[in-house]
Amino acid sequence: MFVPGMDSAREAAGGVAGTVLMRFVWPHGGRSVFLSGSFDRWTRLVPMSPMEGCPTVFQAICSITPGFHQVHVSDGTATDVVPRISEADLQVSRHRISVFLSTHTAYELLPKSGKVLALDVDLPVKQAFHILHEQGIPMAPLWDFSKGQFVGMLSALDFILILRELGNHGSNLTEEELDTHTISAWKEGKAYLNRQMDGHGRAFSRCLIHAGPYDNLKEVALRILQNEVATIPIIHSSSEDGSFPQLLHLASLSGILKCICRYFRHCSGTLPILQLPICTIPVGTWVPKIGESNRRPLAMLRPSASLGSALNLLIQAQVSSIPIVDDNDSLVDIYCRSDITALAKDRVYTHININEMTIHQALQLGQDSYTPYERLNQRCQMCLRSDTLNKVMERLANPGVRRLIIVEAGSKRVEGIVTLSDIFKFLLG
Repeated sequence: MFVPGMDSAREAAGGVAGTVLMRFVWPHGGRSVFLSGSFDRWTRLVPMSPMEGCPTVFQAICSITPGFHQVHVSDGTATDVVPRISEADLQVSRHRISVFLSTHTAYELLPKSGKVLALDVDLPVKQAFHILHEQGIPMAPLWDFSKGQFVGMLSALDFILILRELGNHGSNLTEEELDTHTISAWKEGKAYLNRQMDGHGRAFSRCLIHAGPYDNLKEVALRILQNEVATIPIIHSSSEDGSFPQLLHLASLSGILKCICRYFRHCSGTLPILQLPICTIPVGTWVPKIGESNRRPLAMLRPSASLGSALNLLIQAQVSSIPIVDDNDSLVDIYCRSDITALAKDRVYTHININEMTIHQALQLGQDSYTPYERLNQRCQMCLRSDTLNKVMERLANPGVRRLIIVEAGSKRVEGIVTLSDIFKFLLG
């Protein structure tokens, strides 16, 4: 390939002095297309993006010096070997992130203003169900007045377990059944069920997982990962015995990731891993390829599947969301644990059978004003396998985003899913 020196074109396009902007086009399709070349000594893997209206035609624009160059296009076929980051660069990146997290505290996660909702453990489950729905939150800390302490968390998973447990007894769910159980009573019953499942009758109780404002961010992230929770409360007490605790904030991996992105935004060159396409690093859960039966399968369901089957899968697969796909495995929606609170609207839970209601019907609750296109793009945050780790991290750092569905360009066929937990497990090694 010969690139002539076109100074006027370069200046018009805003190129760097001594370089020209060159558009490369790959019209032969592919699953994930990358460009590399001698113009930068083969040191970069440039993702090529599908052209608007032509999902099988990919392009990339690079700033290169005039002269002769060799280029190579990787289209994701079995014969292509996609370059991967060296172990040395990986360890350097992880070390720098670890140093940053170890030298910054949870205090930096506190917003300038805001509110945090806590629930009394003596509150009826039914009322708590409605509060979470009305406030638009998936979980809340629990306060025990008799102990003067925060004692736990009530989450959407609790409601999934409650609805499934009541449904398994063969009767439609009634408001009275939920009204007779306080949060405290439910937690005691849940502990009993856990002892039964344990098989040894051992006491199963876990202290509230929390953090203090002066705990470093690495400790907070590891606490969330190791206990497999979505958030932990930041609690401060000026007394040595921990009395009169103050609830300051709910810490999440999203907030910590936002701190990382903000800190390294203008020095991303110090983290070599950030420019890697996500398909080249061990992160996320992917649809197994042929011959890869040992990989963990990606849980997916059709819109016609029952709500009961979705709730069972959320529990059994230990995931927080399930992509909902059509007959071609193209993404049409997503069902998350937090969607269970939609059943509180107009007390729907009092007159439905979770094994008869479809996922499509459950997702329609509270979303009637959205078109299918709006619902897909607002509820389902997506990315491509060719997107860089930096781009994925920036998207996951947005409030309320806990996972990205990896789709094929054009068809939106689901190829995988990457979560906040996946990112932190990779970054922290």
